[in-house]
Amino acid sequence: MKQLTRALIAVLIISLILIITVNKLNSAQGYSGGNTLTIFNWGDYIDQDLIKRFEKETGIKVIYETFDSNEAMLTKIEQGGTSYDIAIPSEYAIDKMIKENLLIPIDHSKVPNLKYIDPRFMDLSFDPKNKYSVPYFWGTVGIAYNKAMIGDIEITSWDDLWDPKFKNQILIVDGAREVMGMSLNSLGYSLNDTNEKHLIEAKEKLDLLTPNIKAIVGDEIRMLLETEEAGIGLVWSGVAQEIMWENEDVEYVVPEEGSNLWFDNMVIPKTSKNPEAAHQFINFMLDPEIAAQNTEYVGYSTPNKGALEYMDEEVISDERFYPDEELTSKLEVYENLGKRMLAYYNDLFLEFKMHPK
Repeated sequence: MKQLTRALIAVLIISLILIITVNKLNSAQGYSGGNTLTIFNWGDYIDQDLIKRFEKETGIKVIYETFDSNEAMLTKIEQGGTSYDIAIPSEYAIDKMIKENLLIPIDHSKVPNLKYIDPRFMDLSFDPKNKYSVPYFWGTVGIAYNKAMIGDIEITSWDDLWDPKFKNQILIVDGAREVMGMSLNSLGYSLNDTNEKHLIEAKEKLDLLTPNIKAIVGDEIRMLLETEEAGIGLVWSGVAQEIMWENEDVEYVVPEEGSNLWFDNMVIPKTSKNPEAAHQFINFMLDPEIAAQNTEYVGYSTPNKGALEYMDEEVISDERFYPDEELTSKLEVYENLGKRMLAYYNDLFLEFKMHPK
């Protein structure tokens, strides 16, 4: 009996030591609350100087991790292994996270700088009344093209990309929604279309584009277009703007048939161990001067109307990146299509990627 008692005591002591050790490790890695804030964001999507400034002003240590797709971000948050305090997903992912009860509501009383957000970007369909998210950046999907490489040609339509003169000249981003959406829009369909006949038609039209495609790529599309490895690219507006800073021969257009209007917003995952610090960080990032500095670094369009006062007039008057309401009314926000339909989009996109030239 005494041996059993000793064994139980030993097990309890070892368990206690393990618990203390794990908690210390998690705290050191920013996986618990206290005086740390763990942020999950896209790569190179914030001015790191601002993180240092936030740490200095608040005394809160920031742990910063990155993801390369909404799907990867969702998987990690659903698994719950890391207690992220802030994440910055896109609109359709936010819709999914709300439906799956993965988010903490935003306490608007703790985010007074919310008043600087342009009302056009508030109360959107994926998050009514911004109960769970706060706008971070927004933009469009369109075509970047190098006038010096493709000649005296003005691209205005998605259909222009199918012109045989552009053989082996086009780079496209490795994204099912972007590429299928491009083809759907070119056919006059919604980029949220769920009609399987329309989707097959869109995929078959993409197959006809393969002779013109040089490569399907990820983040390196910016560098490849900057260095003139190809003359045309299907890109996000912020990527196009960065390319244009480096190469004055590059133009950007949102095709006349319509395209995607996307939003990335700040959210607080339900697993957050420091929601108070999360609210502090969100409010900090909405300060107009800070938002302006962040926008200049990242290159995407800011929803912060207060920040515009601190930015170059030439930038904010450029309708390619700050389109007026007439153009934005023709654009569509990605909707959460559900697992089955999203899988179908991905399957069709994979078939297209495997299609021989």
